[in-house]
Amino acid sequence: MASDKIPKSILVIDDEENMCHMLTTVLSKAGYAVDSATNGREGIDKLDQQSFAFVLCDIKMPRMGGMDFLKAAGERLKGITVIMMSAYGSIDTAVEAMKLGAYDYISKPFKPDEVLLTLKKADERESLQRENRQLKEKISAIEGDYRFGKMIAQSSSMKPIFHLAKRAAQYDTTVLILGESGTGKELIARGIHFEGKRAGKNFVPVNCGGIPESLLESELFGYKKGAFTGADKDKKGLFQEADGGTIFLDEIGELPLSLQVKLLRVLQESEVRPVGGARADRVDVRVIAATAKDLAAEVELGNFREDLFYRLNVLTIELPPLSDRTEDIHMLCDHFLKRFNGRLKKAVESISPAAMSILLSHDWPGNVRELENTIERAVVLADGPILIPEYFPAAVLKKKDLSLCQSDFEGFSLKAAQKNLEKKMISRALQETGGNRTHAARLLEISHPSLLSKIKRYQIAL
Repeated sequence: MASDKIPKSILVIDDEENMCHMLTTVLSKAGYAVDSATNGREGIDKLDQQSFAFVLCDIKMPRMGGMDFLKAAGERLKGITVIMMSAYGSIDTAVEAMKLGAYDYISKPFKPDEVLLTLKKADERESLQRENRQLKEKISAIEGDYRFGKMIAQSSSMKPIFHLAKRAAQYDTTVLILGESGTGKELIARGIHFEGKRAGKNFVPVNCGGIPESLLESELFGYKKGAFTGADKDKKGLFQEADGGTIFLDEIGELPLSLQVKLLRVLQESEVRPVGGARADRVDVRVIAATAKDLAAEVELGNFREDLFYRLNVLTIELPPLSDRTEDIHMLCDHFLKRFNGRLKKAVESISPAAMSILLSHDWPGNVRELENTIERAVVLADGPILIPEYFPAAVLKKKDLSLCQSDFEGFSLKAAQKNLEKKMISRALQETGGNRTHAARLLEISHPSLLSKIKRYQIAL
């Protein structure tokens, strides 16, 4: 039975008048809205006029039979469940029909109940598929809040960054990514490239501070045969390699002044002149730059060209240090545990509360890269399924009183460990500042509203 308030529509295509009449009567009584056609050609005309949930189609008909109907209808049948009928069919015919998009096949003669049962099964299948699609869409939407490219985060400070990066990926606008070393600048750049329309072309990363100044120009722009000693043939530069794709200029703040003016020309004119070349070559390259330096300050000091700065600073993405988004540490640790378990063939299940409290309180000068290296080291050293403090390097351990950590937590809940640690640190900061919440927020490196919220949540007495 069709259970929806709005009757589901069925198109019956059969040249036998008695068959059409019988199916129309049975299906109408079952609650379906029925229309009919006497051949495949007429059926296609009906599909062009209105939408149907189901099609019941005979195979042998004049003008256009069922198989030809399936072929000719094509995209019109998208989202429609097609059931074929025939008194002359065989297994081969049924298989061929299903290859052409039919859901099922009924041999004539059949009882009315057989048709209704087949429609019910098809309806249940469509309902399950719809639920699966909705579930996948929900999961995708949830993951979308926490992921961009290969970068993951759940902190409130990273969500708008992911949103901005996703928007940037849809356009060819020059992007400048700012952030300390290890915050994930290249991951954001790769995400922008691979989620955009240039994803099928090259992504070419260049460390502007890692190539000697004497070689940097020829590396970026290429050279012609005979341009200098050893140039025995023409060589494409990195900009030419990135043609049609994206070039990522990491540590752009290290680019020598002599090359800054040439980079500016590339950005303005979309052309590069190889070393020793008589003419410039056109290139279609999206530029994403990144730096840990304060470029505005470098402009004031005369170390960076102002015009290049403004040309790069079209759309800026600033990544916060890991110390400003400790909410992400749990998620990052889980991510790195899974990665290194697979890579190192280990079976580490979790991190002890005492160890997690150390990770949460460390200031992470090396940011996410330092955390990643720390987890890898701990997984390598681990003898059991839980990471404990002794597996972490001295640089991470030295700022924390381990006996205090170990005595403060029971069980293995990471969330409980984080709450306990936050409450303790806030209480210490308030005590240190004599209850001055503004000063305490500065010590804790969180916003004043965030501090007030946590004081209320943890019921901290002032």
